[in-house]
Amino acid sequence: MRPLRFVAFLVSVSLVASAAEVAGVKVDERAKLGASELVLNGAGLRKKLFFKAYVAGLYLTEKRKSPTEVFALIGPKRASVTLLRDLPAQELVDALTQGISDNSSPAQAQVLKGRVDKLAANLLSLRQVKKGDVITVDWLPATGTVVTLNGEVKGESIPGYDVYLALLRVWLGDRPTSAGLKKALLGQKD
Repeated sequence: MRPLRFVAFLVSVSLVASAAEVAGVKVDERAKLGASELVLNGAGLRKKLFFKAYVAGLYLTEKRKSPTEVFALIGPKRASVTLLRDLPAQELVDALTQGISDNSSPAQAQVLKGRVDKLAANLLSLRQVKKGDVITVDWLPATGTVVTLNGEVKGESIPGYDVYLALLRVWLGDRPTSAGLKKALLGQKD
């Protein structure tokens, strides 16, 4: 099997049961990632100014209630983003790089730079995302970080768990993009 097809097979999602609805978006309780079945840890809405931007879901091999527990959990992970409005990919990249910068030390940022640039390039290849599109960013220990748009792999996988941790810190770090979304992804109620 060719490497890209193998990666596409690994990141294929099997949507099993609907657990919740956030801002009109059905969020599935489980996701299949390669041979692993992941459970929804939490899901929430990201607003920017007065606009609903997206619904995010965090899938893990088992539920965790704190960022430290999420980061330490071994195995595959998925961050899923369902867009609630059309966006140019550059807006996603700007938010990602700002979030990583806000939640990384200068030394961490320096170590991550080339691989974060690669992640940004994968996202830029999306060009324009539309309302209803689903972007997933998966951590596959044997492969790395993989970006998909509506189930189709975009760009190359990026090695290093530190890159995926930097991405998770955008939502779960000390300076998250949204405190409410952080709580929701950790399965905490307001």
